[in-house]
Amino acid sequence: MQAVTFDGHGGTGVIDYRTVPEPDLGADDVLVDVRAGALNHLDVWTRRGMPGIDLSMPHVPGSDAAGVVSAVGASVTRFEPGDRVAVLAGVSCGQCEFCRHGEPALCASFRVLGEHVPGVHSERAAVPADNLIAVPEHVDWETAAAAPLVFQTAWRMLNTRADVSPGESVLVLGASGGVGHAAVQIAAHAGAEVFATASTEQKLQYAAELGADHVVNYTETNFADEIRARTGKRGVDVVVDHVGEATWDDSLRSLAKGGRLVTCGATTGGRPETNVQRVFWNQLDILGSTMATPGEADAALEHVWDGTFDVRIRDVLPMGETARAHELLENREGFGKVVVKPDNELD
Repeated sequence: MQAVTFDGHGGTGVIDYRTVPEPDLGADDVLVDVRAGALNHLDVWTRRGMPGIDLSMPHVPGSDAAGVVSAVGASVTRFEPGDRVAVLAGVSCGQCEFCRHGEPALCASFRVLGEHVPGVHSERAAVPADNLIAVPEHVDWETAAAAPLVFQTAWRMLNTRADVSPGESVLVLGASGGVGHAAVQIAAHAGAEVFATASTEQKLQYAAELGADHVVNYTETNFADEIRARTGKRGVDVVVDHVGEATWDDSLRSLAKGGRLVTCGATTGGRPETNVQRVFWNQLDILGSTMATPGEADAALEHVWDGTFDVRIRDVLPMGETARAHELLENREGFGKVVVKPDNELD
């Protein structure tokens, strides 16, 4: 079968689309004929290489995919051949204290498909049955592939970790990206007043269409200054920051007293300086968040499947052009998710 691979870390030139062995099907696994996959910034970082993660090469990347079940392992009862499914990328042990208490995202050995272990950007993938969710017939493959990681992540960030209430104010940074465009919609659905940042007028227009009440072009003005001006120097109740080092101080400055900053990523670096005095004097909460529980993922994706949330797709490319897909993310071209499909699906 054909799969996206790389033999070493580096630029987009390390990406290849080539023949690899068929996946082994374990007793608890489901074999999925992949109809579409989707990229996240995580794919870029995995390709470049991250400290502490030593991958077996060649590595198949990809954390998001959807397709049709073609076979099931001997112990699988939830799915059968012909079922439509999408991938939930978080892998937990099921036995540690966190898993036993219903928090697999806190698992002591938590891993992510495509980041720590082989991913799903291939013609076929063997995936643990626990990492699949059913996809209704009316949902197209691009949507099914693009929604899971970002919508479950944003759902947990806002509803579980930050516990956003109706009438609160939420600032979403990078509203043109995957997590950002999901967070705008989830915050609006929760009844919050939504502020969103982006780098172009077109991206700001998209954010407004998705539910942002106020938009800020961060290339033209300092977003923290703008937020304070628009809120009468109060600030917002919650900031969603997946950018990291470049925005950290301004994210803290944007918060009202008693506000919450919730973060799931650090695309510009993970070691920002923190004004500790601001944190304790304003009694701020800094909340980390990673992926979601199966129940949280179910709740988020139900709103995708029924059309409440809109999954924006910026481009659909063959897996053979995955290098170009990475460039779209790195260069921040467009709005929403980048989808890749097996080349044989586009023939």
